[in-house]
Formats: sequence, structure tokens, C-alpha cells
Amino acid sequence: MTIHVSDGTRQRLEDLARRRGTSIDRLIDDMATEMLAEADAEARFQARAMRGAGRAAEGLRLLARARDAAGEA
Repeated sequence: MTIHVSDGTRQRLEDLARRRGTSIDRLIDDMATEMLAEADAEARFQARAMRGAGRAAEGLRLLARARDAAGEA
């Protein structure tokens, strides 16, 4: 894969990679992996939010029940 960045950005990436003791390729791979993990987490959150949409009252009842059970213990 080829990535085109400005000379200034390339220099900053080289400096960052050097400080971290790694290569630019590894630095880019790590950043891409982190971005994909974040996107996956967001997708899971959105899916859960959709499943819970319109169920706020039910959720509040469950929380109240848990609070009451914790108070009895």
C-alpha cells in the first residue's frame, strides 16, 4: 500500500517512529489497527443502542430492582 502525505507529516511520523523505536510501517499499522478497533467498538455500541431504543422504562425498572436488591444485602 502506498500512502501520500505532506513532507512535514512524513517528517513528524519519522520522528515519532524513531522516538518509539519502531518503523513508520509499524507505526501506521498500529494506528490503523487502533482505528479499526475503535470503529468496531462504535458499531457494537450502535447495535446495542438500537436494540435498547424505546426500552428506557424497562431499563430503569431493572436498575431500580438491582438497587433495591443491593440495599437488602
